[in-house]
Amino acid sequence: MAFRQTLAPYACDAARSRGRLFAVSPSPTRSEFQRDRDRIIHSTAFRRLAHKTQVFVPLDGDHFRTRLTHSIEVGQIARAIARALAVDEDLAEAVALAHDLGHTPFGHAGEEALETCMKPWGGFDHNAQALRVVTLLERRYADYDGLDLTWEALEGIVKHNGPLVAGDGAPRLRPVARYILEFDALCPLGLARFAGVEAQAAALADDIAYIGHDIDDGLRAGLFSLESIAAGAPFVAGLLEEIGAKHPGLERGRVFHELVRRVITRFVEDAIATSAARLDRFAPQSAEAVRGAERAMVALSDEMTAAEHDLKRFLFTHMYRHEKVMGVWARARDAISRLFPAFLETPGLMPPEWATLAAGRDAAGRAVVVADYIAGMTDRYALTEVKRLFGPAGG
Repeated sequence: MAFRQTLAPYACDAARSRGRLFAVSPSPTRSEFQRDRDRIIHSTAFRRLAHKTQVFVPLDGDHFRTRLTHSIEVGQIARAIARALAVDEDLAEAVALAHDLGHTPFGHAGEEALETCMKPWGGFDHNAQALRVVTLLERRYADYDGLDLTWEALEGIVKHNGPLVAGDGAPRLRPVARYILEFDALCPLGLARFAGVEAQAAALADDIAYIGHDIDDGLRAGLFSLESIAAGAPFVAGLLEEIGAKHPGLERGRVFHELVRRVITRFVEDAIATSAARLDRFAPQSAEAVRGAERAMVALSDEMTAAEHDLKRFLFTHMYRHEKVMGVWARARDAISRLFPAFLETPGLMPPEWATLAAGRDAAGRAVVVADYIAGMTDRYALTEVKRLFGPAGG
């Protein structure tokens, strides 16, 4: 496919960004979306992703994915899709790199535990937490809290998976987190509309990346075999036949890699072709036209959507619900379920800056501070806090 050298009319244009909450002088060397990406990369929250679980607790092996390696992979795929669709690569990468900033320690197990703890006070949502990180919790700059990202980056972080509300304001899939609604009142993000093509590219890149690397991690951890995934996913069976024909007798470890690279490549190529066809058919002449469309512009074909569903079903059963993973998740849920009430009841158990934030607040206010503190923890730090508060047996 020939790549266009200039941005398409439907791309988000950094030179015409809706701006930031806090005005900054233009950079002579970087676009506004490049600055967004760089601010995310240099943030404390981004560095902490190196020690946050994707599926496995990193202590179980040094070669399994973390939130950081996942985010880097998502960024690479998002850039590839954005480049092929002639939209802004830097914005797509920025949204991709920021999409997991709100995740708790211990992956989905940690999020489930924190959601349960926060249920009396509105629950916990990792997308809303990512917005809190980039608008409030990062405390680096002299003039403001947060990273002061552009409107387009914030829109992408909040809406990369699609509109949050219907045209009448009713929630589409689940109630909208309180902080998103509060921020939207201050800085309207168009919650009933799609995000731009760049954010949509980041969202699909997320799905592609985690399917690819979870296949890789699951195979290398011995949670399932090549034979079982081939039986559960005809798409994979076809790729394995292709590998066997081209590389007969290839050692098993290399087969794993050849499979994963083909999975990612086929999904990316399909996403580009399908999305380009949709854009050609709809022919949006601005980013606003993309936002107002009735469906996403970045998508997979029906055939690859079916393959994606097969793989997700297989991974859910054979990886995410594997007894080895569930055992780790149970310990992770227990850790957060013990830390939260301890900090809520005695805020002084948290570091001084966090205890000060919680001081004088009612139970709801303290709960939000405690959730912010726990959500920012790495896996290792959370386990260390459990041992500090409850003794070696508590960890």
